[in-house]
Amino acid sequence: MCQVLILGLATLVGTSACSSHMRPRAVPATQSYRLAATIQDLMAGQIDPSADALWDSVAIIQSSSGTEDRHPRTAAEWQAVRGRAVTLIEAGNLLRMPGRRARSGDTPPGPGELSAAEIQQRIDVNHDNFVQFADVLQDAGFKALAAIDARNAQALMDAGGIIDEACEACHVTYWYPNQSRPGT
Repeated sequence: MCQVLILGLATLVGTSACSSHMRPRAVPATQSYRLAATIQDLMAGQIDPSADALWDSVAIIQSSSGTEDRHPRTAAEWQAVRGRAVTLIEAGNLLRMPGRRARSGDTPPGPGELSAAEIQQRIDVNHDNFVQFADVLQDAGFKALAAIDARNAQALMDAGGIIDEACEACHVTYWYPNQSRPGT
């Protein structure tokens, strides 16, 4: 009887411990974040390198020596590109976090760019609109991820174009609104 009771308690404890790890944790509504990176930091450290890796992973290059069809071929190459797509998607979550600064105030603007204060004001006036740009970037990243998982180089190339459009639309809206988008 004692062995049955101990076995029953052990099963109950083991089951409840296991199920508590499997249940999603509720995130408090007052969750606060300690933001260290600016939007510009995220661009330089995560978004640009990831987008560049996706764009560089597929290409059809014509030259006098023939045609090069560049795309991932090995499982390791596909996995490396997949990691970049996941990073791009997750960076969209970081972009949407309220309170993130556009860039540090002492960073001089690049050619044609607004000042840090002007960019920040544009974002702060309608943060929901900025979040929509992050959503579009993430959607494009998910298209790239689906293409990678299907090992479809053409679909990955197509997703690269969508990523480029998402980036440019946001940049023209917030960073350099006085420049027109290519093709417009």
